[in-house]
Amino acid sequence: MTSPAPTAVSGATTPFRLWTPEERQASLRQALAHWQPGQDLWVYGYGSLIWRPDFDFQERRLALLRGHHRALCLWSRINRGTPECPGLVFGLDRGGSCRGVVYRLAGAQVPEYFPALWEREMGAGAYLPRWLSCETEQGPVPALVFIMNRANPGYIRHLPEDEVLAIVRRASGRYGACTDYVVETASALRAAGIRDARLEALAHRLQQPAGPA
Repeated sequence: MTSPAPTAVSGATTPFRLWTPEERQASLRQALAHWQPGQDLWVYGYGSLIWRPDFDFQERRLALLRGHHRALCLWSRINRGTPECPGLVFGLDRGGSCRGVVYRLAGAQVPEYFPALWEREMGAGAYLPRWLSCETEQGPVPALVFIMNRANPGYIRHLPEDEVLAIVRRASGRYGACTDYVVETASALRAAGIRDARLEALAHRLQQPAGPA
């Protein structure tokens, strides 16, 4: 089988830059301004944080976030793609709702784990850290949520599914193939008992042999 031909998509080659360590640190300080040091803290995960949190946590719960939905709406030019061949990663875009998980970190763990979490999630300022209420079976919890920054040049929406498939299939970055990222996220949601029919259908298509160009 031949590989899918590159797809020309507006915005894929838009210039971008990584945040400096000082910008990341300022963003982290701002996000934690209302956090009481020593107090436990909740973080919401909807994509790779579900299957690769990279931090220890005291508790994990299924959680529903209202007002935003999971979407492949962010170009990835490092982690799951390159500047020449960007991939797509998940963001929380406006509207609808999203089922994911919340992690409770012990207060003493926050200074230890949050700089690395910020470097991972806020490398280019593509997300807006917000404190939002997440619904769980045990009741609502205020969690730190990374929602999509629509003003970021990496933001993309309304791509036809066939274009999404072509982009994801060909892209790969420092963390591996974009296809693996999407399929792993779908698998982790399924294992957690979370139903995302649209993502399941996309992951199924990605695991089928690509047709001729």
